[in-house]
Amino acid sequence: MGAVPSTPRWGGAELSQDTAEYLIGTFVGDKTFPLNSDYWQKLLELPFDLHWPAHRVQQACQAFARNNCSTRHLAKLLIHLTWCLQASLSTPDVQSVASMKVVNASYIASVFLKYSIEDLKSENLEDLNLSLDEDEAVQNDIRKDESIINMVMHAVLSYIGRVDISPKTYLLHHELLNFMLIAMSTQLLSGPSPGPNDVHPFIDAAMSEESSLVGLVVRKLLLNYITRPRTSSSASYTLLSEENRLGVLKRVGSAAANIVLLPLSYFVSSSVEASRSQLADSSINILLILIHYRKCILVESVKNSISGVTSESLLKEETYFAENRYCKALENVRDVEFDRVDIEGNAHTGSLVRLSFASLFDTLGMCLGDETAVLLLYALVHGNSDFLEYVLVRTDIDTLLMPLLETLYDAPRRTSNQIYMVLIILLILSQDSSFNASIHKLILPSVPWYQERLLHQTSLGSLMVIILIRTVKYNMSKMRDVYLHTNCLATLANMAPHVHRLSSYASQRLVSLFDMLSRKYAKLAELKNDKMQMSDSEPKDDDKLPEDTSAELHIYTDFLRIVLEILNAILTYALPRNPEVIYAIMHRQEVFQPFRNHPRFNELLENIFSVLDFFNSRMDAQKLDGEWSVEKVLQVININCRFWRGDGMKMFTQLRFTYEQESHPEEFFIPYVWQLVISRSGFSFNLSSINLFPVELPVEVSVAATEANTDQNMQLNVKEVVESSV
Repeated sequence: MGAVPSTPRWGGAELSQDTAEYLIGTFVGDKTFPLNSDYWQKLLELPFDLHWPAHRVQQACQAFARNNCSTRHLAKLLIHLTWCLQASLSTPDVQSVASMKVVNASYIASVFLKYSIEDLKSENLEDLNLSLDEDEAVQNDIRKDESIINMVMHAVLSYIGRVDISPKTYLLHHELLNFMLIAMSTQLLSGPSPGPNDVHPFIDAAMSEESSLVGLVVRKLLLNYITRPRTSSSASYTLLSEENRLGVLKRVGSAAANIVLLPLSYFVSSSVEASRSQLADSSINILLILIHYRKCILVESVKNSISGVTSESLLKEETYFAENRYCKALENVRDVEFDRVDIEGNAHTGSLVRLSFASLFDTLGMCLGDETAVLLLYALVHGNSDFLEYVLVRTDIDTLLMPLLETLYDAPRRTSNQIYMVLIILLILSQDSSFNASIHKLILPSVPWYQERLLHQTSLGSLMVIILIRTVKYNMSKMRDVYLHTNCLATLANMAPHVHRLSSYASQRLVSLFDMLSRKYAKLAELKNDKMQMSDSEPKDDDKLPEDTSAELHIYTDFLRIVLEILNAILTYALPRNPEVIYAIMHRQEVFQPFRNHPRFNELLENIFSVLDFFNSRMDAQKLDGEWSVEKVLQVININCRFWRGDGMKMFTQLRFTYEQESHPEEFFIPYVWQLVISRSGFSFNLSSINLFPVELPVEVSVAATEANTDQNMQLNVKEVVESSV
């Protein structure tokens, strides 16, 4: 820690670096200060404008880890944070000493709590030492049996939920959201499947709050995301420091980064894009963590009959999940436009969250290039029937669909999870017939991001068909994921009966999709036949190809049948409105011929060949001088569509696919959300401590080189923060 002054110098507007180092050194040292000591006031009122390099921060954290078990300074700091928050709640619009103390307390607590969580040597979170000693004298407003964690989380959530964002409260909100993120990061220490032995005290405390406060918090987090303040964070901080000469934020742009001589890049990276609102991003991260959390509880009969059993050995039937009030609150969000009257006259239980669906819709449309926005949209359209209905009746559905389709178009540069979530959203939307009809009425003047060819005056429905088929093609060549194939084809099948004026390019791609899948099917069938002919030879122990080939052949048989059903649905229910589809089928009619007598496909091909026979005969009846042109063929098709009666067509039951969430979605969503938090938000965490998902640990290099590079990077990062904020 280096030398500290034996006699600290207090008082005055300007406090020396020695004083600052003394106070921090005392916090992490072995000297214990009682809860009611004046030391805490002096610590939290320090107007720091200094900076420590990374190795000094590491030394401070190591000293803290050694001594906190006896000093309990972190627990005492959290109590003071609670008291300051309670004082700030009473006068939220006033820039008070208490609010500046909250900023300091939350930041100091975040840094040392994060290190403590990362440094845990076991799953016993009691090692965080977040309780007071039995002989500690406490004030009357603290009960001995009251959890400090519950107390501080209630105070933090109360402030976030009840106090509006303003220039005077912006920084405080920002630091409290950072504190929540750190406090809930205990999830990173557990495995991907929540078990009854998992202990996450801070997030469990948040889950125990009353529904009314939960609703306020969900509403505020959504509002933070929707409004995305235009004022940059640095401007807000500057306003704070100009209005209040407490000196906490002397250096412009340093914000809470250097309040306690600690570098911003120690626990929040400075590489996050400056144009994004940190408060909005923090809010959506916190919301996603809260709504996807699952508290696993043992069934009472099992709890009484076993002891010392690990989470891994328990069957899922022996556990259940406690209700998540944040998830429930999000599902019950209602449009503020319908705040005055409940149209159906229903009585609502609990407190409803109300906000502008229009603002939420527009914000999502602007942000869907980011995976967190996709996750929020999924949570809303899957769980909130009111918001789904609102989306479906919007006439500008392209606001959401265009960025989603662009994500699929850009699949090679996207994560597989992001592609899955986009496809699920499209599948959910395609379950509505009005959606399937409306997307063909919305004409796009151009699609600038589509590079393969110029798409001019194309309907949104045609573009959606093109992109979904393109995704299938990409999946066949790169990812080879059956689930992705199924979702694409399911969405196309839901759309098929409502197709209207499908473009020539989309129609060609639809027939090409059958051709592509049929060639894959033919290769698999040939491979299977070859293997069967070799069955007389001695089989190898590791020769699993026949079984694998049979399974894959069965899968592609189903895929081909779905594509044929898609074509059947268009020809049966929408033939007169789709001359380009008829043209595409006639132009490539040879691709259907090999399957005409196939027992698995012949019934589905009967209608296609009935259509081909009808229009081929009309073509043959035309006396034409010269060669057929595309325009002339289409003219004949358009004329004869009027005389089409569908005689002899078989009516198949319409394919209708619906999305059903997996039985244990938490095993996907919890790791996914935290991966996004770590990779996108700038929140860093000791990779070797993460058990929630697989991580690639960096290759070890010499210690000296690492420390030198780290220190240099810290200085560069801080320099960048300051320069970008001025």
